[in-house]
Amino acid sequence: MAATEPIDIVELGVGDAPAGLALSTEAGWNQNEADWRFFLSRGIVFGVRDGNRLVATAALLPYSAGNAWISMVLVTPSWRRRGIATKLVGTCLGVAARRGITTWLDATPAGASVYGQLGFTPTLQLRRLRLERPQRATATQPLPAGDLGALAARDGSALGFDRSTLLSEFAARPGSRIVTSNRAMALVRDGRTARHIGPLLADRADQALALVDAITSCESGPWLIDAVHSQEAFLHGLVQSGWNIERPFQRMRFGRLTAQPSQPPFAVAGPEFG
Repeated sequence: MAATEPIDIVELGVGDAPAGLALSTEAGWNQNEADWRFFLSRGIVFGVRDGNRLVATAALLPYSAGNAWISMVLVTPSWRRRGIATKLVGTCLGVAARRGITTWLDATPAGASVYGQLGFTPTLQLRRLRLERPQRATATQPLPAGDLGALAARDGSALGFDRSTLLSEFAARPGSRIVTSNRAMALVRDGRTARHIGPLLADRADQALALVDAITSCESGPWLIDAVHSQEAFLHGLVQSGWNIERPFQRMRFGRLTAQPSQPPFAVAGPEFG
């Protein structure tokens, strides 16, 4: 298709999960097919096709209290620089506007400048870190299992809105677990290339760091975590423990703030989920 031809945006279905996974895998992202099926079944996902091939996507994932997350904004390399991502995000914003929903997203530095022009305002910053293998020996004592209801309550307080549906789906997946220790709680789940830790809630940085250390000592990894940048002691402790910062993300909001969040988490569920 020539760059001047009109772009036909379509709504995708659950059957498009493998094609979506191919796009995010091409980009080197950590999503697996279960993530795509969740977006396609619980959210609204728009796409662009070149014949039968899916070449671009953007998802709108509704949460509670009039909030939704925009993510999975992907365009295959040969179709970039045609304004497709902006049009897909605009389509998501149109749906959100008709429903009176405040939208959020976690943007790369390049994306943040584009989203700023669309009217998004920056909030907190994130840092994605990766750990290939823990420095400590494998732990012998398993971590206590955490309670889904307690995790959802703390997560909702930290964000200002409820995400029980998301956390319930995560927790039910094979390989997922909720763990707790000394007032810290986290959800651990599989990704395509690495295990992901988050959300992670705690009262203090030392509690959060101790829980991360215990989690990574139980398994071989590799690991990903999306730490909140303002939690400086936690971020510094991760780096000192051998985690490497891969990239920053800027959290942004479009629309009014629907609720006042409490203390931010130490790590989030991921830039695609918030």
